[in-house]
Amino acid sequence: MKIAVVGTGYVGLVTGTCFAETGNQVTCVDIDERKVQKLINGIIPIYEPGLDVLFNRNTAEGRLKFTTSLAEGIEGAEVIFLALPTPPGEDGSADLKYILKVAGDLGQLLKEYAVIVDKSTVPVGTAEKVHDYISLGAQVEFDVVSNPEFLREGVAIEDFMKPDRVVIGTKSERAKAVMSKLYAPLVRQGNPVIFMDERSAEMTKYAANAFLAVKISFMNEIANLCEKAGANVDDIRKGIGTDSRIGKRFLFAGIGYGGSCFPKDVQALAKTAQEYDYDFQILKSVMDVNAKQKTKLLPIINQHFNGDLKGKTIAVWGLAFKPYTDDIREAPALENIQALLDAGAKVTAYDPEAMDNVKNVFGSKITYAHTSYAALDDADALVIMTEWPMFRTPEFSKMNLLLKNKVIFDGRNLYELDQMKELGYTYYSVGRETISQGVEQTA
Repeated sequence: MKIAVVGTGYVGLVTGTCFAETGNQVTCVDIDERKVQKLINGIIPIYEPGLDVLFNRNTAEGRLKFTTSLAEGIEGAEVIFLALPTPPGEDGSADLKYILKVAGDLGQLLKEYAVIVDKSTVPVGTAEKVHDYISLGAQVEFDVVSNPEFLREGVAIEDFMKPDRVVIGTKSERAKAVMSKLYAPLVRQGNPVIFMDERSAEMTKYAANAFLAVKISFMNEIANLCEKAGANVDDIRKGIGTDSRIGKRFLFAGIGYGGSCFPKDVQALAKTAQEYDYDFQILKSVMDVNAKQKTKLLPIINQHFNGDLKGKTIAVWGLAFKPYTDDIREAPALENIQALLDAGAKVTAYDPEAMDNVKNVFGSKITYAHTSYAALDDADALVIMTEWPMFRTPEFSKMNLLLKNKVIFDGRNLYELDQMKELGYTYYSVGRETISQGVEQTA
């Protein structure tokens, strides 16, 4: 099939590359000339494990192309994906200006029947708006379908090529047949393609992300209570995660969620509820809990240093909002680093992928280490913000020589408490007892 993907951001580039991998002819369209030229030259603007292999193979074999011309990109396409940004507006609602602008342009350009697919995360009713905008200029038949993505950054290629499920919102039998054919190679193992109406598909994406955000925030609340009650959140996670009704995933306590999806989607769903005059109290609580959880370690750090961080050097491991990505959108590290700087501390940071993006935020205000160990040199303490695997099993003997003080503030609970006791670290984590120089004390 011939496919067009409008937008070469994270979702658009992964979508286009993976559909090319299944043998389709894919043209990706973007108005950013510099970005498109980089892609033509083989430069991928995002970090996603495995994407480079598929990208290079399919561009070399001519199945994946790039252009700044919408007319050129959609010519002959049976399916046109809209993978455009939907940033939150000032009131929290998703901004549809990019999608609706392209929809209006498409109406003038369509020469034959095509299925227009909303791949971006969009509010309920967007498919109808897109249909109306295209209709203003369209002279041919078309269908608008909602097909939300469920990609996890860091494992997006696997998620796309082996999806748990594919959700497609359409009332059109013609569009249903086209989409079934397109996704057939990806669901050969029997994972379901779930058809529903457009509004239900749009709501499904928001509901999924909001529910996962609820699980994360619930466990963070449990962790906070554990600290007061003397319980261990890791044991509780194991105790409830083995219940098949609950499941093991998204139960790890920490310093909150970030990224491009959860914060934006929870906020947008809350805004949708407000528009329909529904008081969605759980979502309000989730947003409040997560906002507070992100900076949970700050008062603990401040207390440890007796309220005086001036001149202290704090090493920070992890800048991305999660491992296996360079995405720093809504990353807890950013807010914490700014607060440390405001308190007069010096910050030396390390992340295997996200440092270039953080330089665009902080510039020369912080120091960027070339290795995780270099970040520790003469630091008064280590703060862990992202659970990169390399941070899980460091050489503590090397750390002991570099750190001025054996103090760790762990926002991701990477280390076992007994291990920290044995190594003689003062160790603060989330939802567990504090270890202080080998002596137990309650957090």
